[in-house]
Amino acid sequence: MPSLKPVVCASLLALTLAACSTAPAAPSLDPVPPPARRPDAKTQLEYGNPPPPPPGRY
Repeated sequence: MPSLKPVVCASLLALTLAACSTAPAAPSLDPVPPPARRPDAKTQLEYGNPPPPPPGRY
């Protein structure tokens, strides 16, 4: 069957293009840090006040 070879080649090409067509989403380069939790009164009495947060990157 000589007509089977072009069909197979075309289907392989279509599968290759379909596999490469959607790229995964790139991770964010500057993610937003989670908000800092405030310690409750008991924690402050036991361990003292927490150190100040580090300065921002901006």
